[in-house]
Amino acid sequence: MLPTKLVDSALKAWTIEQRRHFHMNPELSGQEFETAAYVRKTLTAFGISIDENYSAPNVVAYLQGTEGKKTIALRADMDALPIEEEGENKPYISRNPGVSHACGHDGHTAILLAVAKWMSSNQDQVKNNIKFIFQSSEEASPSGAEQLVKEGVLDGVDSIFGIHLMQNLPIGKIGFATGPAMASCNDFDIKIKGIGGHGGQPQDAIDPIYIASHLIQAFQSVVSRSLHPLHAGVISFGGIQAGNSFNVIPSEARLTGTIRAMTYEAADLMHTRTKQLTESICASFGATGDYEYIIGTPPLYNHPEACEYAEKIIAQTFGADTFSVMDPSMGAEDYSYYLKEKMGAFINVGMQSNKSEYPHHHPKFDIDEDAIPTAIELMIQLALNK
Repeated sequence: MLPTKLVDSALKAWTIEQRRHFHMNPELSGQEFETAAYVRKTLTAFGISIDENYSAPNVVAYLQGTEGKKTIALRADMDALPIEEEGENKPYISRNPGVSHACGHDGHTAILLAVAKWMSSNQDQVKNNIKFIFQSSEEASPSGAEQLVKEGVLDGVDSIFGIHLMQNLPIGKIGFATGPAMASCNDFDIKIKGIGGHGGQPQDAIDPIYIASHLIQAFQSVVSRSLHPLHAGVISFGGIQAGNSFNVIPSEARLTGTIRAMTYEAADLMHTRTKQLTESICASFGATGDYEYIIGTPPLYNHPEACEYAEKIIAQTFGADTFSVMDPSMGAEDYSYYLKEKMGAFINVGMQSNKSEYPHHHPKFDIDEDAIPTAIELMIQLALNK
């Protein structure tokens, strides 16, 4: 575990207690009402005012700084995943069947509560105004971040910071990518409508399965031949459904998948080309292709100025060898909606260890709680010194 300056053993123990409470009582995206009620009650006990101008179950709170010249926003996500948790002899295993905090949001929520607790007890050291954002629905669409931005959560905010406890980063390290850091995530749902028929008489049918095989191949040409070679992008098919008999050509086939890109331009290009290919290839076989594009999250861009500041804080607080330059990820995060509007950064706090050996979204995923004090300290220092 990294050394900390402001976080003592009592605050660490309190935070772990909160984290385990959230872990045992997970709620899915958009359903975090009990979690939100607990957060509201805790913040109110600290004397921190709740801003009632935002949709539930989001919780937004505000602490006036001693100088109040800047407003720094800090964000945590609260939702869990529809995953049945696995684990032997775990005293804080999920009590909600089929739902678990398999990504670490329970830790994020507890950490931001700990930051609020420390600041409420040390208000003389908090010169900036602090906006605490406890966000619903990071794991689902529509995005909780997008909704809060539409509701004006960043009005008057100068910069915003968020953290993620990261299993693939060793404990003792803090890292991020500067600039393009995470991909956009948009999905597609294609229905190919042909003409069904007998499997032994294909000349009388228009086979949507055969057409689907052409689309699967053609979509990969978008990445290899339409996208600039230096602009990262991925198109992956996640599902194909068609027919239920050995000797019947079905009348319809359905393809679903995801499009990931590091830039808005790449995402737009891949959307345009996959739609064109769907319609033209289907038409060439005498079928129709209904293409639905499902908007998810935009690319996450870590602002260089905020990254430079964060790296400086990390070095001063934990030592220069703590920072780790990370490669951009094709994973997605709706924190990107905040960074689309305001300067800031999304920072990974390492927790990979024997206690945290399973990846995010695995049924046995768990947090190494020794990483928690580092995350608390980092968020406090980022907010105090900006």
